[in-house]
Amino acid sequence: MKVYISTDFEGVAGIVDWDQIMVGSHDYDLGRRLLLGELNAAIAGAQDAGATEFAVNDSHSSMRNLPPDQIAGNAALISGKHKPLYMMEGLDSSFDAIFFIGYHGSIGASQAILSHSYNPRAIWETRLNGEIVGESALNALVAAHYGVPIALITGDQVTAEEAARINPAPHAVAVKRSISRYAAESLHPTVACERIREGARLALSTQRPASAPQFPTPTQLDVTFLTADMAEMAAWLRGVEVVAGQPRTIRYESADMLDIFRVFVTMVMLTRALVE
Repeated sequence: MKVYISTDFEGVAGIVDWDQIMVGSHDYDLGRRLLLGELNAAIAGAQDAGATEFAVNDSHSSMRNLPPDQIAGNAALISGKHKPLYMMEGLDSSFDAIFFIGYHGSIGASQAILSHSYNPRAIWETRLNGEIVGESALNALVAAHYGVPIALITGDQVTAEEAARINPAPHAVAVKRSISRYAAESLHPTVACERIREGARLALSTQRPASAPQFPTPTQLDVTFLTADMAEMAAWLRGVEVVAGQPRTIRYESADMLDIFRVFVTMVMLTRALVE
């Protein structure tokens, strides 16, 4: 059994501040240890269920947060910036299941620790077919394209709630309860890792999803930016239009889920030119 793992950072137990998850910041080494522990717990649980091959995509910020020699399962590591498929780089149809580890809630979600949707300095809200979504549902577009089930997602309670709206819903393990965007009650890291290990085992055995994520055909993507000039820049892309009467919102529609994801990622990269 071959498992693809996309790791974020904000949803790890004990993480409540950007200072814990950004390279060079004061508490970054602590954050890295916590993230590595949860990742390795997920790999151990997958091995308990019979998985033998792993690819890990380090998907947060600089995308070089994980020490390659300390990752369990002899996992291959995809790291470094400028990946065409961003948080889903390296996924293809050869995988049997996907894990999302350390994920977080969408920008604007109530009581979601460090919430954002790819770029908090540009994106105010993202919708798929009219429903507000975060990174888990956006990344599910790639899983749908390649036909690979999302088996497990870990993070706070908001992450679990948002994951429940993916069809079919992955098994979710909540390792902390967000109190606000910058405060949370976390499980002890040892307990969090125990629950993730068991969750991974269950996700690949008794609670394994029946299929890859399902989306309507076509699917509509709406992205609302912080400013109108960001939306205008996004509309430079072919097929992307500013919504009438909503100068900060663009719309794109396609029957190709990978196409929608690529357009979204390109918009993210374009609009960064206005804030960086």
